[in-house]
Amino acid sequence: MKNSPTVAFLISTYNWPEALRLCLAAVLRQTRMPDEIVIADDGSGPQTRALVEETAAASPVPLRHVWHEDRGFRKTIVLNKAIAAVESDYILQIDGDVVPDRHFVADHLELAERGCFVCGSRVKLPEDVTRRILARGRFRINPLELPPSFVLNSFRSRLLRRFLAERYARKIDHLRGCNMAFWRNDLLRVNGYNEDLLQWGHEDGELAFRLHFAGVRKKALKMGGNVYHLYHPESDRGNEQRHLDELERVKREHLAWCEHGIDQYLKQEK
Repeated sequence: MKNSPTVAFLISTYNWPEALRLCLAAVLRQTRMPDEIVIADDGSGPQTRALVEETAAASPVPLRHVWHEDRGFRKTIVLNKAIAAVESDYILQIDGDVVPDRHFVADHLELAERGCFVCGSRVKLPEDVTRRILARGRFRINPLELPPSFVLNSFRSRLLRRFLAERYARKIDHLRGCNMAFWRNDLLRVNGYNEDLLQWGHEDGELAFRLHFAGVRKKALKMGGNVYHLYHPESDRGNEQRHLDELERVKREHLAWCEHGIDQYLKQEK
């Protein structure tokens, strides 16, 4: 963009400091540095706090740690609290178990456009590759180690990036919450994440549909803005049906606003 917005890296995490260390190291090596980093911490222990404090001391940009007590999976709540703490115009959201490519910020900013949110892709790493990366404590990947189904998600091409931005975005909830970008004001328009969704799954798709019904158009970031997702066991999906039901209600009623969202943390902005 000619007049580049201020950018926040929003990183969600929970009790995996080894992965978060790799993630933060990659954030600090960006070709276009963010203007701030905000950690949305769903109740991690002292090892994560120590890592964040260590990184903040070395970071050339402000780094804030938004933490709440561990009372089970409450990712939507801590994300709303963290978004409320963001001071930048544009938010790049990832999870603390992914490692962003060094061009991540720059690639996302190529597609940043008022009235749009952006969904990127990921490269899902196998367990053995993840184990080797964690053992050496720094991220290095051999393309031959990538699963064939994810190889294309590791490529970069400016021409294809622009060509696919609209064509790949037709399915609203075809997305990965570990690689998304929003204008902060658009998130406030729809009241942020739905805090009625308190277990794993579909909170990102539910938010995407509310943005869609609020008139915020989806774009897809392919061939750029890559992230490498470290392997971990799947989360418990015991409450998934409750989340799917809420997603269907949003789609059926064309809802743009959730009742229990970010507004409770924004009293000073009203």
